[in-house]
Amino acid sequence: MEDFSLPKDALFLGFDSSTQSLKATVLDSSLCILTSEIVNFDSELPHYKTKDGVYRDSSINGRIVSPTLMWVEALDLILQRLHDSKKIDFKKIAAVSGSGQQHGSVYWKKGSSDILSSLDPKKPLVDQFGQAFSTKESPIWMDCSTTEQCRAIENAVGGPLELSKLTGSRAYERFTGPQIRRIFEMQPEVYNDTERISLVSSFVASILIGKYACIDHTDGAGMNLMDIKERAWSKQALEATAPHLEKKLGKLAPAHAVAGLIAPYFVQRFQFNKECLVIQWSGDNPNSLAGLTINTPGDLAISLGTSDTVFGITMDQKPSLEGHVFPNPVDTKSYMVMLCYKNGSLTREDIRDRCADKSWDVFNQYLKQAPPLNGGKLGFYYKDHEILPPLPIGYHRYTLENFNGGTLDGVVEHEVKDFDPPSEIRALIEGQFLSMRGHAERFGMPSPPKRIIATGGASANHCILSSIASIFGCNVYTVQRPDSASLGAALRAAHGWLCKSNGGFVPISNMYKDKLEKTAFGCKLVATAEGDDQLVAKYAVLVKKRMEIENRLVQKLGR
Repeated sequence: MEDFSLPKDALFLGFDSSTQSLKATVLDSSLCILTSEIVNFDSELPHYKTKDGVYRDSSINGRIVSPTLMWVEALDLILQRLHDSKKIDFKKIAAVSGSGQQHGSVYWKKGSSDILSSLDPKKPLVDQFGQAFSTKESPIWMDCSTTEQCRAIENAVGGPLELSKLTGSRAYERFTGPQIRRIFEMQPEVYNDTERISLVSSFVASILIGKYACIDHTDGAGMNLMDIKERAWSKQALEATAPHLEKKLGKLAPAHAVAGLIAPYFVQRFQFNKECLVIQWSGDNPNSLAGLTINTPGDLAISLGTSDTVFGITMDQKPSLEGHVFPNPVDTKSYMVMLCYKNGSLTREDIRDRCADKSWDVFNQYLKQAPPLNGGKLGFYYKDHEILPPLPIGYHRYTLENFNGGTLDGVVEHEVKDFDPPSEIRALIEGQFLSMRGHAERFGMPSPPKRIIATGGASANHCILSSIASIFGCNVYTVQRPDSASLGAALRAAHGWLCKSNGGFVPISNMYKDKLEKTAFGCKLVATAEGDDQLVAKYAVLVKKRMEIENRLVQKLGR
């Protein structure tokens, strides 16, 4: 009989290298949280002068990057803190894995593999990587300066739907393929001086193993470069992007595979066990899927962070002109489907600061004050260029005359300049989740879902979760911790260890079967849609109207 138990005193470390911070979570062998740590980039590494973890380039429209070295220094700092806290014995860490913000890319300069393989344990990491990169700034998921490159790549493979069939998504500005093509076109000297291109996920994994780590299949699907059915680089997509690219990307690997053993640097500097496994890192949303234990089609997750995402599982991937399909990081047969919205928490914070005295308490009070459906007031709020729909920065407000929620007959819309604060706040929250529901239905996600599991910073806000339950017409649950990506990474570290010890892939659910509630992964019900059937039906009508107005905005202003 197969053994799915973990060694009794073993620990599993998961990281999440996100837009604004680096987080770490440590699980014990019962899958309970032992400790966690966080480094906020802006406040704790102020010498990089980032705002919200990024640089916004005012000279190039839509260009948003992060300093690569900042991520290295954050890793130094978080490991030192974990070590100094004495809360964990590093020798007991059996496996490490991690999550990286999706689509961010790192450009290793020729000769950097020598730097990786000869790190001096007497020196901090940050002192040794100063000359390792051919460009010191990493394009990230917020960047939207590559519209031209997206169209060129799509045209080269026969159009956007063909690219979606091939790679799981049409070309998106933030995806790594278009980013690489832009660097090749605009900074050829950088491209020519690059020996390896990593994603944020494989970048940090490379530091941990002291050599270049593979890109995993799941995060690799967020590049417009991988054949999603074959789980191999697509020659056609590579040729449409840049010359000699396959060599610079290295090989692909399954997300549950071992990337390598922890490098001697970490054994000597932090007393890791030299047998500690580093399991392939993956993207933040795939790690959240693992951390939320979403295993069956019908459930949806909504992550409320710097970006908002909605994702679930499907057994067969269908190409689409919006949304994304990735291989499931914890299952070899199914796919993860996802929609991504750039205007998440930062836009909510912007409206909070403008309308609610910079206070979430006031924000929630106003949200409750304005009635559901907002008296027919609809808003579209884009602090940044939006991904879905592809609209530029701008706020658009409409009132719907004669709207009663039953039908759209006789409803007349008027664009208006502003709303009173309670209406503005409800228009923002309803607008974000009406859009999410409309696009999720169009993408073929379940409607209504069996349940929604909410995660990310804003999942701590009960008023927002109540709105989600009413708009989607299903119950909303949360997990113990809002940072499901680092939690999922720690779970994936344990899963990778188990797969290695069993000599092949093991379904992740075998690790927590019948004992989920005793682990860090149990869910609790926080908002119900029961008794709200009439309101859910009215929201369905409002979704339809919102999508009509959105389509017109895209025709008029869309990128």
